[in-house]
Amino acid sequence: MRLFLSSYHFGAHQNRLLELVGAPGPVALVPNACDGWPAAWQSAVTSDLIPLRRLGFQPEVVDLREYIDRPDEVERRLREFPMVWVRGGNTFVLRAQMARSGADLALTRLLAEDALVYGGYSAGACVMQPDLHGIESIDDPNEVRPVCGVEPRWDGLGLVDRRIVPHLDSPTDPDGLSRKLVREYAAAGVEHWALTDDHVVAVDGDRTEVLT
Repeated sequence: MRLFLSSYHFGAHQNRLLELVGAPGPVALVPNACDGWPAAWQSAVTSDLIPLRRLGFQPEVVDLREYIDRPDEVERRLREFPMVWVRGGNTFVLRAQMARSGADLALTRLLAEDALVYGGYSAGACVMQPDLHGIESIDDPNEVRPVCGVEPRWDGLGLVDRRIVPHLDSPTDPDGLSRKLVREYAAAGVEHWALTDDHVVAVDGDRTEVLT
């Protein structure tokens, strides 16, 4: 299993992403964490297309809304790519869209086979943790029902063994919500990774490292 989980885009470790992938090639860009923000959806997509192309990748948007209740098709589509890149937004909306399309199970299988690299930042990283409890202080689970027509899920994909707090001391978090969540996790004895926008959690087989 190969994972590249960051707080913001590639953090300060784009070379590590290239090492995990082997060489830039086609990549599936999954932007569904932004489905609750239709006015900003296209600009959010563009903000990821550009840096991926600069690294030499050929990104293609894979919109999970096109695969609702079509799990076999979403798995076939994702199998076409050596890497999936899942951008930030609302973690709960992303989790719901993954479940509705079957992308959650497809990605779990593909990663177990080492068929692709999963790269994700912010919500795209948080969705990989065991559960989403605590993230509600950063992302609003109430966005899920109007956007997805289902109740929010509180389980993550469980492909890493601890929770992730992105945007620590970041300009994108002027109210310090991430720092507050880190304090709450620490007080409750909850294992977590607190990531600044430079940090990355990289998983390569049995090896997990936090790049600072």
